Amino acid sequence: MPNRTIIWTVTLLLLVSGACSSSRRHGDERALHIVRDDLGRSVACVRRPRRLVSLAPSITEMVFALGLGARLVGVTTFCDYPPEARTITKIGDTIHPSLERILALEPDLVIASRISQLEVFAHRLEQAGVPLYVVDARRLDDIPRSMRRLGDVLGEPERAATVTRAMEERMREIERRLAGRPRPRTLLVVQAEPLMVPGTKTYLADLVRRAGGIPLGPDDPREGVTYSLESVIAAAPQVIIVPESGARRRRLEHIDWPGLAETPAARRGRVYTMDANLIFRPGPRVVQGLAIVAEILHPEAFDRESAVSAAHVSSGRR
Repeated sequence: MPNRTIIWTVTLLLLVSGACSSSRRHGDERALHIVRDDLGRSVACVRRPRRLVSLAPSITEMVFALGLGARLVGVTTFCDYPPEARTITKIGDTIHPSLERILALEPDLVIASRISQLEVFAHRLEQAGVPLYVVDARRLDDIPRSMRRLGDVLGEPERAATVTRAMEERMREIERRLAGRPRPRTLLVVQAEPLMVPGTKTYLADLVRRAGGIPLGPDDPREGVTYSLESVIAAAPQVIIVPESGARRRRLEHIDWPGLAETPAARRGRVYTMDANLIFRPGPRVVQGLAIVAEILHPEAFDRESAVSAAHVSSGRR
């Protein structure tokens, strides 16, 4: 009988100990700690945020790339990739998110992009007691760095390190292929009517440089700046890229753009389109965008790779 009493006492102590440990563990996860976002702001949030709201398509893609898409409870109407993002509750568009919808979702953390968010809205959000973390990718290399920081904040540093390491390796491989090659003057069109291009002090201009081109445009830090047709003709672009959402990469043979025939790019048949989302969204798919732009500018550097890929497909290998 005494032995049975001892056994029951030990069992009870173990159960109580386990419950306390579990309670402490959940308490630790809900306890606030201070992190710094890409702007250097101090943000107080829980250690493993479970309910996330994304205020930009690039952020949504980052969270999914980290394998944490199930934590997203709200995204913008522009968040359409991966396809699962389309089924998540919409909180408005990128420029006009709804504070009321966001608060109704009771998020642990709202994640914003500097290129899409309004300062006044951010202030209102923080006044409501919702922590706001800002991702600020100003150069191509900032994207994997931002993803690693985000992985730390979301409690998945190892997963973030694996994903970003693969991105960086691919970027280095592309740069190795382009080393020593001449750089064509490249016009990247952000908007056709009126004509807008990225300033040369932007992430998009940096992408063109890393893809082996010389970005044309005004000396400006804005992603979209009005650019006259006269400026285009004077800059004499050797390659023109006109991205469109969802478009596949192809050469444009018929373009209704007055004056374009005056450029070397048009005369030599070097005007192209590609999927705008691969480069205009500074997220994990930008590596694909970089590869496409690099291949447009330097097809000779990728001919062998294309031939090998075609051989693998024709032989049934994937």
